[in-house]
Amino acid sequence: MIVLRVIVNALIMAAELGAIAAVAWIGWQFPYWFAAATATLALLLGLNLDYLRLKHEYPFYFEGSQPRFLIGLRALATGDSIIKAIVAGLVALLTFSGSDDERRLIIAICFAVAVFAGTSLLRRLSMTFGASPARWGFFRLAVPLGLVFSTGVAVAAAFQYVKTATLTDIGRQLVFDMPARPSIEQVSDLLFNLKQYVDSVIATLLTTIMPADWAQVASLVISVNVLTGFIVALYALVVAESVRWIERRVAV
Repeated sequence: MIVLRVIVNALIMAAELGAIAAVAWIGWQFPYWFAAATATLALLLGLNLDYLRLKHEYPFYFEGSQPRFLIGLRALATGDSIIKAIVAGLVALLTFSGSDDERRLIIAICFAVAVFAGTSLLRRLSMTFGASPARWGFFRLAVPLGLVFSTGVAVAAAFQYVKTATLTDIGRQLVFDMPARPSIEQVSDLLFNLKQYVDSVIATLLTTIMPADWAQVASLVISVNVLTGFIVALYALVVAESVRWIERRVAV
C-alpha cells in the first residue's frame, strides 16, 4: 500500500509538472494563442467567482442577508470579469511576445517556477485547511505570485540572463528601431526594456533611504512585473484544482 501510494503521488507530481511546463511552453511558442486562452480563462472563472464573491459581500455593505436583485450582481460580476479578461489577455501578450527568443525563454522559465509555487501553496492550503484552490488563487495569490515572478526575473537579470537596458539603449530603440506603426513584438520588447530600466532606477533611488540589499528587495515589490501575478494565479489555480480532483479520486 505504501509503495502504491508513493507511485501514485509520483505520477500525480509528474502530471502537475508536465501541465505547468506545457502552459509555459505554449506561452513561449504561441504568445497570441496564450493571450487569447488567458483572457478566456479569466472571463470564465470571473463570471462564477466574482458573482459568488459579490453575493457573499452584499450583507457587509447593505442591510439584509440576501441581495434583492441578483440580476444586478450578475451584471456587475460580468462587467468585472470582462475587464479582468481584457487586462489578463494584454498582460499575457506583453509578457510573452517579443523578438528576443532568449529573453522570452527566460520569462517562460520564471513563469513556470511561479506557477509551481502557486500550485504547491494551493494544494497545501487545500489539504491542510480545506481551502478552495480556485477562490484562493483568484482572489488572494495574484500579488504573492507576482512577487515570485518578479524575483525570478530579477535573479535572471542579476546573472545576465536578461539584459537590463540603459536609457541610451531605450532611446536608440525608440529613434532607430521603432517604426511609425510598430508590431506587438516591438512594443513588447520596448516595454520590457522600460520595465527593467525603471526597476533599476527605483532600486538606485531606494538606496538613498535604506541599505542596498533592502532596496533591491523593496524594488521587487514595486516592480511592474508583479502585475504578471494575476496570470500566474489563473494557471496555478487551474492546475491545483485539477491535481486535487485527481488526488481525491485515486486516494490510496
